[in-house]
Amino acid sequence: MTTTRTGVAVIGTGTMGSAIMWRLSERGVPAVGLEQFTPGHDRGSGHGESRIFRTAYHEDPAYVPMLRAALRGWRELGEQTGEPVLTMTGGLSIGPSTGVIVGGSLEAAKVHALTQEILDPAAFATRFPTQRLREGDTAIWEKDAGVIRPELAITGAARRACELGASVRPESRVLNIEDGPGDTVLVRLDDEVIRADHVVVAAGAWIPGLLPAAQLQLTVERKILAWFPAEDPTQFGPDRFPVFLRDSPEGTWYGFPSMDGKTVKIALHLGGRETDPDELDRVVHDEDTAPLRDLVRRYLPGLGSRPVRAAVCMYTNTPDGHFVIGNPPAYRNVTVISACSGHGFKFAPVIGEIAADLSCGSTPEFPLELFDVNRFAD
Repeated sequence: MTTTRTGVAVIGTGTMGSAIMWRLSERGVPAVGLEQFTPGHDRGSGHGESRIFRTAYHEDPAYVPMLRAALRGWRELGEQTGEPVLTMTGGLSIGPSTGVIVGGSLEAAKVHALTQEILDPAAFATRFPTQRLREGDTAIWEKDAGVIRPELAITGAARRACELGASVRPESRVLNIEDGPGDTVLVRLDDEVIRADHVVVAAGAWIPGLLPAAQLQLTVERKILAWFPAEDPTQFGPDRFPVFLRDSPEGTWYGFPSMDGKTVKIALHLGGRETDPDELDRVVHDEDTAPLRDLVRRYLPGLGSRPVRAAVCMYTNTPDGHFVIGNPPAYRNVTVISACSGHGFKFAPVIGEIAADLSCGSTPEFPLELFDVNRFAD
């Protein structure tokens, strides 16, 4: 059994872990990333070809300053890697004016003086003929929204971290985390022990199994993504069909412009069945896509009624839908990051900075009370 010494060990190099590695390596902090698969894999929550970036955040106005920093971070990552990580398309929030999505978006815009445009039905029909409004729906347009390419973002951040001196260990599953000599932490693998000054656990759906004493009350939910064929793909390109989030009687759902020139991806936000990440049913069944087929028929004219492909991913949810960021009292010199509840990907660059601050004993720029790691403890 060999022992390797490092400054920070990051467990999981997916959405958050790759960004944490990137931000640590920019500071010259020795870091090792431990990934049970490979960066950019399709086994967790960081795949599916597209993620929404938006700024007028209905979940809570407190997120908006972090989103502004994240937007700068995505542009920075794209410049450093030369990859088209972010495509700005603008975004639509649609639903009842008193609903969570529209009401929350308007509140965030009011608190932070964000520019929004409320579209009447006639203006909406003229600008976005490929979507139908329900009677009574309100539609809000915001400029600072777009599409993030998750696989490019994750592999690009991991590659950039390695260029700056970090190392990433693929196919390295962590067995245990325990106190080490002095103030160090030991991370045990099959044939190696990593002895670190600090450990960041950013393993998504696998966090509960790695930190059982933290009492985080996380649940993992199976989610379905589906791609529907566009009858006229030019009507659904990023220049004409923005990202959107809708509050409908069928549930909260979202969609993207065509990124392949052929299909449009949509998904339901909540409502998947609870699962274990190691026992996840990765086969998409006909009944899985039935709710999405119904949404397409009702609201998205111009798309075929059956998906040409579909995929399974996971949400790792907290009881209140907000992130978990901090140091669990049961673990010394260990930081847990995220449990994103289905809306965290867009924050990765700024959460990478926050995790780097916590790892190095610095005070993060942003308040973290909303994400208190202890708020669910008994």
